[in-house]
This record gives sequence, C-alpha cells and structure tokens, in this order.
Amino acid sequence: MSESYIEANGVRLAYEEFGSPSAPAILLIMGLGTQMISWPLSLCKGLVAGGFRVIRFDNRDIGLSEKMENAHIPRAPSMMLRSTLGLPLKVSYTLDDMAKDLIGLMDALHLDQAHLVGASMGGMIGQIATARHPHRVLSFTSIMSSSGDPKLPGASRKVVRTMVKRSLGIEKPNLENTMAFQRMIGSPGYPQSDEELKNKVLDSVKRSLYPEGYSRHLAAIMASGSRVKLLKTITVPTLVIHGRDDALVPLECGIDTARHIPDARLQVIDGMGHNLPEALMPRLLELIAAHVGQAGQSRQLAIGRI
Repeated sequence: MSESYIEANGVRLAYEEFGSPSAPAILLIMGLGTQMISWPLSLCKGLVAGGFRVIRFDNRDIGLSEKMENAHIPRAPSMMLRSTLGLPLKVSYTLDDMAKDLIGLMDALHLDQAHLVGASMGGMIGQIATARHPHRVLSFTSIMSSSGDPKLPGASRKVVRTMVKRSLGIEKPNLENTMAFQRMIGSPGYPQSDEELKNKVLDSVKRSLYPEGYSRHLAAIMASGSRVKLLKTITVPTLVIHGRDDALVPLECGIDTARHIPDARLQVIDGMGHNLPEALMPRLLELIAAHVGQAGQSRQLAIGRI
C-alpha cells in the first residue's frame, strides 16, 4: 500500500488504509518515535479479513508525517531531572495535541466513529481521545501502555541507561545497536530471527530517520503526567493487553490501566515484551478481532433498542 496524506488538526499526516471504505473502521495508533509500518501487515490484513476497514498512520513529527523542524529538541537527562523535581517541562506539543490529531484524522476521513487500537504511547493517545470524545469511539484497545501514574514502576535500569546514552549521543542508533536495544525490550516468548529484526530496522531507517521526533515524543509523554482521573471517565468497551515480560513498560502499568477504566478487561500474555513480533500476531489478531466485533454487535443492539 502506498501512503496518502491528509490535513488533520493543522498537521499533515501520512496514512494508509486497507479494506472496504464501508466497513467499520479500526484506527491503529503507534507509539514513541515509531512509524506506522511497525503495525505488521499480517495484523492489518487479518483484521480486514474479519470485515473491518483498517487505517494506520504516522503520528506528527515521525515517519512521513509533518516534522516540527523548528521546535525545541529536549534532552532525556534534563527532562528526567526536572520531572523528578516536579519542575515544568518545556515541550513543543503534548499528548493532548496528538489526540486532537487523531480526532482530526477521523474528521478528515469523514469517520463519525471508529474502534481505536493504541500501542505504548499510542495507547496513551487513545486513552485521551476515548475519554474526551466517547461519542466518536466504538471500542478501545490499549496495548503495552500505562496510566502515567508516577507511582508505577518504570523501565529496567539497563533500558533506561541505553535510552539516556542515545539521547546524549553516546550510543549511535546504528543497525547493531538498534537491534540490540530491540532485543532488550522484545518478547522472550516470541523471539524474532536476526533476519526479521534486521529487515524491520532497515525498512524503518530507509523510510524515515528522525531522532528529533523521538525526543519530542518522549517529552510529550513525560509532560502528560497521570491520566488516572481521565481513565475513570472512559465508558466505551475497553481491552487492555500487556506482556508479562515487558522491560520498558512493566506489567504493573497494564494492570493499573485496566484497574482505573470501568469494566475494562485485562489480558496478560506470557512471554510478550514491548514489541509486536510476527509470531505474536495470531494471538493479537484473535484478541482484537473478538473485542471490536463484540463491541460492534453491542452498539448495533443498542441502536436497535432506540
């Protein structure tokens, strides 16, 4: 599929869509500094086979979407220190702005309603959009994400050290280092072959390499703070999926997310880390398809009673 471009919330976003335009829509929201191509084609095509229209897109400042080229580039150590001290963070945009991008994308595509599926930071964006625009969301699926509660455990020390080194330029994001980091946060129960991992990294680099966007995404997350109060207002059917072996966003974060969303269902996957390996796609496809399908049926029954 070739990318298309559309203006949403004043930002030019790159997106791809699969399936019939008349089918119920599923929007896939990707995470921190990660391009839409990280949503595996097998998942997109599997959802299409289940009768859905699937739309994946690059968040602002990453991939082929509009870059905030003149914006401030924050540094991770400074942000972490200021956050720890309770000092305000200088950010170019927030997760709320990115949630507005999402709703703007729906507006531009003339989608009155859609099912939202968000991974990691994409889950955070989905949380905000679902809570603030419940009439636009048919169902919500949060994958390997968090409520942002500062009391929750963070990434492992090894992961944090690597992220700080990258932010400071001590460790260059070359092929070898990037593959090593992906293995560090990946799914031990669903290991990726060297070929699969190498191809994913090279495809991402060839399409777009923009570390400045990663830094601004991270700043937006850190400035967002806790979304616990917001989560408690969510009323749409919600599925929370989290890996038991997530070294970047620990399992406790998924448990906490589900705890605060009324009637949310939590699905913990043994052996899953913080990635979307091909071997895990059949399980994710099964969970997401069942959730959005059930939510769609409930919606139709509700309309029928009106």
